[in-house]
Formats: sequence, structure tokens, C-alpha cells
Amino acid sequence: MKKLITIILAVAFGGLAATASAQQPAQNLDELLEMVKQGKINETAEHRKREQEFLARKADQQKLLQQAEAEQRAEERRSDRLEAEFNANEEKLAQLQEELSNELGALKELFGVLQQVSGDARGIFDASIISAQYPNREEFLDELIQKTASSSKLPTIEEIERLWYEVQREMTESGKVVKFNTTVQYPDGSTEDKEVVRVGTFNLVSDGKYLEWSAGAKRVSELVRQPAERFRSTVSDLQSATDGFTAFALDPSRGSILALLIQTPSIGERIDQGGTIGYLILAIGAVGLLLIIYCFVTLFSANSKVKKQIRSDVVSTDNPLGRVLSVYDANKTVDVETLELKLDEAILKETPALERFLVMIKIISAVAPLMGLLGTVTGMIVTFQSMTLFGTGDPKLMAGGISQALMTTVLGIVVALPTLFLHSVVAGMSKRVIHTLEEQSAGIIAVHAEQQSGKGA
Repeated sequence: MKKLITIILAVAFGGLAATASAQQPAQNLDELLEMVKQGKINETAEHRKREQEFLARKADQQKLLQQAEAEQRAEERRSDRLEAEFNANEEKLAQLQEELSNELGALKELFGVLQQVSGDARGIFDASIISAQYPNREEFLDELIQKTASSSKLPTIEEIERLWYEVQREMTESGKVVKFNTTVQYPDGSTEDKEVVRVGTFNLVSDGKYLEWSAGAKRVSELVRQPAERFRSTVSDLQSATDGFTAFALDPSRGSILALLIQTPSIGERIDQGGTIGYLILAIGAVGLLLIIYCFVTLFSANSKVKKQIRSDVVSTDNPLGRVLSVYDANKTVDVETLELKLDEAILKETPALERFLVMIKIISAVAPLMGLLGTVTGMIVTFQSMTLFGTGDPKLMAGGISQALMTTVLGIVVALPTLFLHSVVAGMSKRVIHTLEEQSAGIIAVHAEQQSGKGA
């Protein structure tokens, strides 16, 4: 009631304010007094009108209140009735549940074991590659698990026998090597229906490659990366075999060992771990190899021509020995000392061509391990920086620097060892040719000295 009176007063004052604002402003005090008086009269009349309307509606409001109270009492009685029915149903449900438990008796324990076996089989079937040949086995197990867990449904004898059959089939198929057709997904996303060979519960292979069973996607897909060729060759032998025994690279861990094998870095990936320094080492190694090949071809040709010149009586200037002999032919009349000097000069002219690039090859064999040591130092710096920023909790963060440190050392040694060995080979070939020139020169000088002594006698 107080709230209603407050609303009425607020409306009255609002109307008075609107009336006063609509009139013209007062010119003097008398006009202002008259305006206030007139406004009070109007307000009183309006209040009387609203009061009469409120009294006229009072009876209706009382009637609505009585109706609402009657509905409330009816709903309260309905609530009490429904609550009594709920309690009665609860008691009846408990009684029926007790009767069901008594009727089940030993079957209740049986259903518990059946539910456990179904759940274990569900997990095995989901990860087994045999599901690629016999799909949708899990759907039956899901329904069976729901029935054994429910108190309103019971599994049938046929469903229990099927569970036994599925478990027995899993055991039987695990010892077979069979061929069947299924859809295979390639790494590029395309699919193809093709023949697949299943080796027990261990491996799936096709077209000389290993496959994998994706339990989540329920599909067979080709491995993005295959193991080494020595393993893949056994796949081809297995697919082409019809009977008897065939060697096959089997993964007894059902994919774990195979996953580790395909993660092994290739030669290109290992070289890439060496970084810029590793590629520089390989570059100087390639330069050294080209120089060795050039020296080998040049010295082999020179050695062959020198041997041919030794067996020939005709002097040819296309080889070092022939050019030395041509110097002797041009200086047959000089004394022994002068001839010796002329021949030594000719041999000295031939020596640079025979020893060309040998020093460079030797330098490369010495620089390569030093560059490997440089890569080792830079790799350890990267490792320590990773340890400073991220700590030592995750070894993968330090693997990059350690790989660079080790691979550059390996590359340096790999380049240095054959370069040093081949340098000794080409250096030996060069020395043999030079030794032949010196030997022939000494023989020529000896013959010339004998001839000079004979003429003097």
C-alpha cells in the first residue's frame, strides 16, 4: 500500500511540474501566487480522480489476489501428491532392483567378467592390424559392453559365443601370413585399392614397401619414409613367394622398431647436420679429389710415355724423358760438366709439371680436420647457448649443436684420410718419373764421359 501511494505522489508531482513548465513565467509576485494556487487546485482535482479510479479497481485486485492464493494452494496439494508418488516409485524400484539381483545370482559375476574381457578385446582389436582385414569388429564389442553394463538389457547366448569366436579368430590369424585387398592411402593423400600382405599381427606390406595401420582413422597407409633397402628387399621376396620359407625383416614390436629405423637420418641429413662448415669441408674435399684425379691422369700418362721412350731409339718431345734426351742431342760435343748442368737444368724444368698441385693436395689433407675442429667448437657454443636459454631439461634442444659438433669432426676426418692417402700415391708416381729422368741423365753423362775419355786416349 505504501508503495502504491509513493507511485501516485510521484505521478502527481510530475504532472504539476509539467503544468508549471507549460505556462508562461510569472511577471510579479501576485501572478506567481495565482499560478501556485491554480496549480494546487488542478493537482487536488487530479488526485481525487485517481483516488476514485483506485477505489473502483480495489475490488478487482482483491479478486485476483484470492484467485492467486487458490492456485497456490492447489499447486501445493499437487506437489505433495507427486512427492508421495515419487517416494513410492523409489521404494518400488529398489524392491525390483533387489529382486533382479536375486534372480541374476551367479550371472552377475559372469557379466562382470564378460564386460572386462570385452573391454580388453576391444583395446586389442582397435590396435591390431588384423582389423584391416576384418573391419568393424569393435562395433559389436561396444554394444556388448553396453549390455553387460546395463541393468535393463542382458547379452544373449549368441553374443557371448560371438565374443569367444572373435577372440579365437584373433589368436588364429596372428599365426598366418595372408593376402587380402584393402584401400591403401599414399603419403600424398591419394588412395588405391590393392593387394596387401599381412604377416601375423606384426607387419603389413605391399609393392615392396611397409604399411601401417592407423587405429584412429581406421585405414591402412603407406609409411611416409621407408627403412633401408636391405629391409625392403625382403618385402619383395615375401610378396613373390608362394610356399616354403622366405627371409623377411619382421618387426616383433608391432611398429616400434620400424618407427625407430625410419627415424635414422640418411647420409644427406647427416651432412646437413654439419651446417655451413660441413659443406665447406665437403667443398674443399671435392677440390682435392679433382686435383688428385688430374695429377693421377697426368702422371700416369707421363710415366707411360717415359717407359715407351726408354724402349724406343727415336727421341720424342711429347714426354719428359724425350725432352731431356733432346737436350743431350743438342749438346753432344760439350764437355761432361757442361752436359751435366744442361741435363740438370732440363730435369728442373720438368719437375714443376710433375709435382703440380701436390702441395695443394697436402694442404687440403691438413686443413680438413682443422675445419672439422672449428665446426666442433662452434657446435659446442650452440649447445651451451641452448643450455643457457632453456636449461638441460630437454635434450632435444641441445641435439642440434651436438650433431653439428660431431658431424663436422667426422667430415673433416673423412676428407683428410683419403686425401692424405691419395696424396702419397700421386707423390710416389711423381717421384718415380723424376727418378727415371735422373737415372737416365746419369747414364747419359756416364756414357758421354767414357766417350770423352776414349777420344782423349
